[in-house]
Amino acid sequence: MTQSLLEIDKLSVTFQLPTGAVTAVKEVSLSIAEGETLALVGESGSGKSVTSTATLRLLPELAQTQGAIRFDGEDLLAVTPRRMRRIRGNDISMIFQEPMTSLNPLHRVGRQIGEVLTKHKGLHGSAKRRRVLDLLQQVGIPEPERRIDSYPYELSGGQRQRVMIAMALACEPRLLIADEPTTALDVTVQAQILDLLKSLQAKYGMAILFITHDLSIVRHFADKVCVMRYGEVVESGPTHEVFDAPRHDYTRMLLDAIPRGRKIPAPADSPVLLSARDVKVRFALKKRLFGKSDYFDAVRGIDLSVRRGETLGIVGESGSGKSTLGRALLRLLKSEGDIRLGETDLSALDKSGMRPLRSRLQVVFQDPFGSLSPRMTVGDIVSEGLKVHHPELNRRQREAEVIAALEEVALDPGMRNRYPHEFSGGQRQRIAIARALILKPELLLLDEPTSALDRSVQVRVIDLLRNLQQKYGLTYLFISHDLSVVRALSDDVLVMKEGQVIEQGPTEQLFSAPRETYTQALIKAAFLDDDAA
Repeated sequence: MTQSLLEIDKLSVTFQLPTGAVTAVKEVSLSIAEGETLALVGESGSGKSVTSTATLRLLPELAQTQGAIRFDGEDLLAVTPRRMRRIRGNDISMIFQEPMTSLNPLHRVGRQIGEVLTKHKGLHGSAKRRRVLDLLQQVGIPEPERRIDSYPYELSGGQRQRVMIAMALACEPRLLIADEPTTALDVTVQAQILDLLKSLQAKYGMAILFITHDLSIVRHFADKVCVMRYGEVVESGPTHEVFDAPRHDYTRMLLDAIPRGRKIPAPADSPVLLSARDVKVRFALKKRLFGKSDYFDAVRGIDLSVRRGETLGIVGESGSGKSTLGRALLRLLKSEGDIRLGETDLSALDKSGMRPLRSRLQVVFQDPFGSLSPRMTVGDIVSEGLKVHHPELNRRQREAEVIAALEEVALDPGMRNRYPHEFSGGQRQRIAIARALILKPELLLLDEPTSALDRSVQVRVIDLLRNLQQKYGLTYLFISHDLSVVRALSDDVLVMKEGQVIEQGPTEQLFSAPRETYTQALIKAAFLDDDAA
């Protein structure tokens, strides 16, 4: 048998809170050999990240640990803080989920990578700079001589994640912990990052502890899998065994949590609700000499139409113009071109002219926690639109509407006096949907509404959206980079790249026989060959 590089033996982590003790990890045991990839999977709150953080001894002081974490035979829970600092970053490195919050926005990326080399390898000056350039080149950063002096905000999401990988690999660690490293990335960038990690693993022979809730990635990437739930490992084994013959009900539920089925078509005689012709959005950049400005064309002459009861899926990578187009269609951004809601010419209306129509056009955003006011109760959040658009309603009537809206999205109306932080991610997204539905809109713009959710929660939200659409004849503009969700919800799909539509058509036709190379690459990167029909 191959000797384990990392061995976690009956690890338990308990947090001593003012309200009492909470055990986040319960007697977890796992092992990883040199050059092996172990995927730690489970939904939010299952204890995945706590387990990895305990491995690096980065838990807060209120956490108490029991058990053993042995790295190359040495118990990390028993070593001195000084010895742990030598191991951390040198022998064991970590890539975090959100690089923008992990990288210092005030320092150039070259300096941040260089700090690791100075601390652990004693490199300075030109030797350090050469090593940083080499690392940037290894992780596929274009023009490393220029990007070494860039700030994090000047890089794309994929480039920032590559910088995090370069920083983690600076000292050629023997174990790399990757905590949801691809969650916020487009499918093509996600595939590139996974390929990069695999190639670097082969080059350095390092072990990888890969933490994720995306099982389609695990199937392609990991040698072994540990499934966690409520702080415990409920199933583990070689990846192909766990996927082909799962033993635990929870594992089977996770594997079945794929958006399935296809949308019921709208009636053939449904009228066109929203149409657009030659829509353009241009953003002014910094001014040049003599008062002239540079411009960025975010949306470049797009035509589309959506019938009542239909869903138009809008897909493409970050920066392709998806969200900008959606906001322009709802007149939330200044644009050129002709936009019509039924027979009403929206492009001819100013802000005051649009105000009476706002109740017919509503938005559900990607991050419900960011779009819900933390200072307002759920009842106040959901009823806010009624106060603006239906001031004739009294307090009792508004409360009745709020109760009905919460019941519509399968939330207990008794919780309407709670605040957003007291709800899970899936519940917060339901609150956001209720806030939009209470005004009885005709059109909903859904901007990445499921990307921040676990797969099982995603499926429930998708089912909810389908049911509401069938019940009320709603029309959706569904923006997403998750192609499996788009396929399950959409009648037609529009593929965007660099502000232009490069392909569009009926959903099944586009997914089964994409014409454009870019569309083919998106579908391949999404691992849709594994999804059920």
